[in-house]
Amino acid sequence: MTVPDTPGPRAALFDLDGTLINSEPRSLQVWSRLLDMHNVAYDESTLHRFMGRRGADVLNEDPHLFPGVTWDVLLAELQMIQADPDLPPSEELPRSVAFLHRLHAQGVPFGLVTSAGRGWADIALERMGVLAMFRGLVTAADVAEGKPDPEGYLGGARLLGEDPARVVVFEDTPAGIEAGRRAGMRVVAITTTHGPAALSRADLVVDHLTEVDWPGIGRRARPEQ
Repeated sequence: MTVPDTPGPRAALFDLDGTLINSEPRSLQVWSRLLDMHNVAYDESTLHRFMGRRGADVLNEDPHLFPGVTWDVLLAELQMIQADPDLPPSEELPRSVAFLHRLHAQGVPFGLVTSAGRGWADIALERMGVLAMFRGLVTAADVAEGKPDPEGYLGGARLLGEDPARVVVFEDTPAGIEAGRRAGMRVVAITTTHGPAALSRADLVVDHLTEVDWPGIGRRARPEQ
């Protein structure tokens, strides 16, 4: 059910990893290697806590995960691990890229809000040939609070000069969905990294972004939880 008098969307904000590129195998490998280096026991749920979020935010919530180790040390170790050529490659999601081209051709302004660093965001978008299409980028260092805090998406709306209520967020993780909802935006979730049940708080859940009928994206009438 949709709210009939909800104004239509005019702009979009995209997550990067898991939404525009398939980087989950690489990310899971990176975090599992870091945990192994410190002899930390973990399972799949531990690894998925890092999906769509800044690593520092997750560790601030659970300082006992790497007891006695500072974030600066962990960051240096992560950078060393990420330089390993044996890691699985990150690959673009072709249908997501096709959707970007569709919006761009329609003159829809859009930006990026990612928990990754600006360097990686620039490289990834450049490789996909879409960097010049984006009106602005909000990356990990641009916010004081990462997802699920809405700061990044509210900053993205300001970059686009648009009312948050007229912006659609495209995400793949529960943390990203929550950030978009708390920013007062519609949220479309893609099932790249999580199943539909985990993404149920989004307004729309799709397997591929080319399934989205822009601008016909309503907002579900549902009670806040």
